[in-house]
Amino acid sequence: METHIFISHSDSDTPWAKELSRHLESYGLQVFLGAGSVFPGANSHLEIGKALEAADAMAVLISPAAADSLYVQQEIQYALGAERFQGRLIPVEVKATQDYPWVLRKLQWIRTDGDAARAGDQIARILQVAGGPDVHAGAR
Repeated sequence: METHIFISHSDSDTPWAKELSRHLESYGLQVFLGAGSVFPGANSHLEIGKALEAADAMAVLISPAAADSLYVQQEIQYALGAERFQGRLIPVEVKATQDYPWVLRKLQWIRTDGDAARAGDQIARILQVAGGPDVHAGAR
C-alpha cells in the first residue's frame, strides 16, 4: 500500500515544495502539492479536498508566507482534526518565522537549513516509525 502525503505550502514556497516532492517520491510516496497538483480548469477546492481525504500524512511547510496563508491554516486545522494524521502532521521549517499556529509547537519539527533532500529523508523516517511506507535507505 502506498502512502499518500499532502504538502501544505504557500504559493511562494512552491519551488521548495516541488524539490521536496521529488525527494519524497524517490521513497515511493505519492505526493500531492495542493493547487500545484490540480490541472488547469479543474475545481481546485474540490481536488484539494479529495487529496486531503486520501492523504495518510501531511507535511506543512513553515515560512512567513505560509503563516499568512488562509489555505495553509485551513489545511493545518483539517489535519489536526483528522485522527489518521496523528503522528503524521509534520511541520517543515523552510524559512524561520514566529508566526505559526501555537499548536504546531507540540509536534516534531524538521529544521531544513534549506536542504529539501535532508527534509525528505527525515519525513520518510518519521513516516516509517509512524507505520508508514516500507522505506529503506537503498530505495532511493
